[in-house]
Amino acid sequence: MSGAPLPAHEYARLLDLAHYEILDTPPEAVFDRITRLAARLLDTPVAFINFVDQHRQWSKATCGPGNTTAPRRDSVCAWTILSPEPMVIENAHADPRFAHNPMVTGEPHIHMYAGAPLITPAGHRIGTLCVTDHQPHPLTPDDLQALQDLATLVVGELELRVRNLELARELNAQQLRVAELQRRLGHAQVLEGVTALMDLDLTPEEMTLNASALLAEALSADHIGLLIFSETELRVEAAHFNPQLPREVTDLPTQLPHWPDSVTWTLKGLDRPFYIDDYPAHPGALKNVVEGGITQIGWLPLGTRHGVTSLLMASRHSSNPVHHWRSSDRALLEAAGRSVRGALGRRLEAELSREAARRDALTGLLNRRALEQDLHQRERSGVPFVLAGLDLDGLKAVNDTEGHAQGDRLLQVFSSTLKVALGKAGEVYRLGGDEFVVLEDLDGDAVLEAVDVAVLAARQVGALRGASVGIAHSHEGAAEALLALADERMYAVKRRRQAARQHAHAELELR
Repeated sequence: MSGAPLPAHEYARLLDLAHYEILDTPPEAVFDRITRLAARLLDTPVAFINFVDQHRQWSKATCGPGNTTAPRRDSVCAWTILSPEPMVIENAHADPRFAHNPMVTGEPHIHMYAGAPLITPAGHRIGTLCVTDHQPHPLTPDDLQALQDLATLVVGELELRVRNLELARELNAQQLRVAELQRRLGHAQVLEGVTALMDLDLTPEEMTLNASALLAEALSADHIGLLIFSETELRVEAAHFNPQLPREVTDLPTQLPHWPDSVTWTLKGLDRPFYIDDYPAHPGALKNVVEGGITQIGWLPLGTRHGVTSLLMASRHSSNPVHHWRSSDRALLEAAGRSVRGALGRRLEAELSREAARRDALTGLLNRRALEQDLHQRERSGVPFVLAGLDLDGLKAVNDTEGHAQGDRLLQVFSSTLKVALGKAGEVYRLGGDEFVVLEDLDGDAVLEAVDVAVLAARQVGALRGASVGIAHSHEGAAEALLALADERMYAVKRRRQAARQHAHAELELR
C-alpha cells in the first residue's frame, strides 16, 4: 500500500491551510454540530472533519467512535483532495488502494467511505468532510449533494473564524496602542517629576533614591539602584526595592564580593544602555541572583567622573507580570538617565567650583574662607580639637635674596610636607603670605612634630630659619577668639625666638 500522490500546487495548498490557523486547535462547537448533522442526514454512524497537513491527516471534529488522525500515508482523505468532486468508496476492502489500510482493517473498520473536499476561496482543497460505515451503505445523489453543501458550510465557518481572529488581533493591537499611549503619558509625568527632583538641593544618593522610587512604579521594576565603580570595587550607593520581594532578593546588594564575576562588573565601561530580557539564560548570570528569581535587568551608564563610574540598574523579578523591556520602558529609563546624568554633572561642577573657592591657588591648601566654614562646623559638632597658628621665620629673606619664585617653591614644599606629616588627623590652611593654621583632632604635640618635619623639608629649598607656632584648645574660646589666642601665642613664641637670636648675636660680637 502506498499513500496518495501529492496534489498540484501542494505548497500553495499547505500555505492556504496554515492561513486558517486551525491545526491542533481544541474542539469547537460549530464544527461538532456539522459532523452531527452530516451523520444524521446521511444516516451513518460516523462523520469527520479532517485536514490534510504536510505529513499527517488531522481530525478537527468527530461524530461517532474512532479517531482519524493518522500519518498522511494512511490517509483516505489524502485521495479525496485530489479531485474537486466527492469521493465514494463502496467497499474499501475490495479497493486495492485501501484494502490493507489500518483504518480499513482496524476496529471500528471502514467498509463504506464518502468524502467531500473542503475547497477554499483560493481553490485549494485543504481537507474533507467525510462519513463512514462499517457495513454496505449505498448513497443517493441527494446524499452526496448534502455532503457537499455541508462541506461548503465548513469552509464558510473557517472563513468566519479566521476573520474573527483577525478582528480580535486588530482589537488587541488597538488596545495595546491605547495602553502604550496611556503609559507614555504617565511616563512623561514621571520624567517631569524626576527632572524636578534634580533641581532640589539633594545629595547624589538622595536624588537617585527618590528618582528610583518614581521610576520603579512607572517601569513596573522591582529594584532600581545606583551602582558605583571604583578601580577595585563595586558598591550600591542608593537602591529602591519592591517591598513585596523576598528577603533573598533584597539582600543581593550586600553580596558584592561575588559581583566581580557578574555581568554587571563586565559593564564597567558601558557607554550605551544594555538590557537583558532573560537573565537566567545569560552566560554571565550569577547563581544566587538567578535563585533569587531575577529575570530581567537593564543597565544605564551615568558617566565617569574623577575615575568613578556610575550605572543605574533596574531589574524585575519572575513574579512581575511584565516579561520584557518595552520600548516605552527603555525610552523613560534612558530619558531619566540623561536627567540624572546631567544633574550629577552639574552638581560635580558646583562642588568643584565650591572646592576651588576654598583652595589657595599657590599651595593647594585650604584658604581663609574654608577655615571659617570648617571652624564653625567643628564648633557645632562639639568634638574637642586643637587650633595651631604658625608663621614661617625667614621667608622674607628668601624672597629678598633668592627671588619670589624660590620663596613660592619653599611655601609649596613646606605646605605639602606639613599636610602629609599630619595625615588624616589634621587639616592645613594658608591664610596668606607665610601664615598658616592647622586644625587637629586633639594632639598639639603632633602639630609641633609635623611642623618640624615640614621646616626640615623646606630648608632643602631655601634658608628658612624655622616656624613659630601658637596652640589653642577648642574649650578656650569661640572661633574668632580662638584664632586670636593662637595668634597671640604664636607671636609670643616668635618674639622669644627673636630675642634669643639677638642675644646670641650680641654674645658673638662681644667675643
